[in-house]
Amino acid sequence: MGEKIDKQLELDKRYLRMALIWAENSYCLRRQVGALIVKDNRIISDGFNGTPSGFENVCEDENNVTKPYVLHAEANAITKVAASSNSSKDATIYVTSAPCIECAKLIIQSGIRRVVYSEKYRVEDGLKLLERAGITLDYIGITE
Repeated sequence: MGEKIDKQLELDKRYLRMALIWAENSYCLRRQVGALIVKDNRIISDGFNGTPSGFENVCEDENNVTKPYVLHAEANAITKVAASSNSSKDATIYVTSAPCIECAKLIIQSGIRRVVYSEKYRVEDGLKLLERAGITLDYIGITE
């Protein structure tokens, strides 16, 4: 049994490292976040924080405040899978930062059953909502 747990932990770390690399695609200056949705050991979607398609790739305004229409990595990954033939039901989302409450609502509605994240966030509303919905939460701190 221990070997199965160790193997899952190694896979979780690998997917988190991949999400961290994917976050590098973000044009956001204040913070770069990446997400991968995995189902049946296959990556079915990916996302990073940024502006909607067709918008300029500038996430912050002149006061270095994030623009209100910037999409979070989880939202990008979930909307991508929604536009595909894949289903996120019972999938796992790997994200480099703990989800906010808005992303938590999307995670719940998308049928994702597990969230693995590598960075804690000062506001824990999203995690509390996910916990209340019965979604498995796993924090795994990773280093590059």
